[in-house]
Amino acid sequence: MSLVRSQTERGVATLTLDSPANRNALSTALIDELLSALAAAEADAGVRAVVLTHTGPVFCSGADLKETAAAFGTGRPPISRLGDVLAAIWEGGKPVVARVAGPARAGGLGLIAAADIAVCSTDATFAFTEVRIGVIPAVISATVLPRLSSRDAAELYLTGATFDGTRAARAGLVTAAVDAAELDAAVAGYVADLAKGAPGALAGAKALLRRRTSDTFRDEIAALTELSVGYFGSPEGMEGIMAFREKRAPNWVPDGAA
Repeated sequence: MSLVRSQTERGVATLTLDSPANRNALSTALIDELLSALAAAEADAGVRAVVLTHTGPVFCSGADLKETAAAFGTGRPPISRLGDVLAAIWEGGKPVVARVAGPARAGGLGLIAAADIAVCSTDATFAFTEVRIGVIPAVISATVLPRLSSRDAAELYLTGATFDGTRAARAGLVTAAVDAAELDAAVAGYVADLAKGAPGALAGAKALLRRRTSDTFRDEIAALTELSVGYFGSPEGMEGIMAFREKRAPNWVPDGAA
């Protein structure tokens, strides 16, 4: 039985965590399937954006603790593979939108933070529960800490307290929190906007958001100037400029999306 379902329609790859019996916990099997689905979406030139969603009432409960307990002494726990998933989302060229309609805990928050855009329902709940079972949120810090203020991170990491979607948006963990009835429309709106961006430019913009800065301001300006000039002179850049001048949609915009 598949733990991650994948469906591509009109340029959107929807990846659905489908292990509700254990609250979509991050087992080795689920991680492997999610990695495969992400790789397939990345390799598909027809995919413009990825939506990460879930079945059941829980988005993701974090690491599969049953498998984790059994793994020690016999193998590697599933948390040892989570970094590969976070990197695939963070470094991939396709924008990823997380749709969060229910609770997320521990490692599940790492997935949400890795996504480029995350939308949750206001009644979804979140918690960094690691300290309450004697561990720390180490791996997920690679994606979570760039999102949170240092004060929010300190409070939420150290207390393990539960917080709602409104707080998650205020803290920067998610992009927006909306009423549950409006969640799908909000996600669809973001996906429609993403479809208007040039595929190469979207990948470049993601890389720009992740790049490490140069040692000096002048070096940084020089590097960014070269990057900008290269994009203006690219086929996408030239097409975008001509489309703007001719008052038409660029050739990468799907019919009806302009």
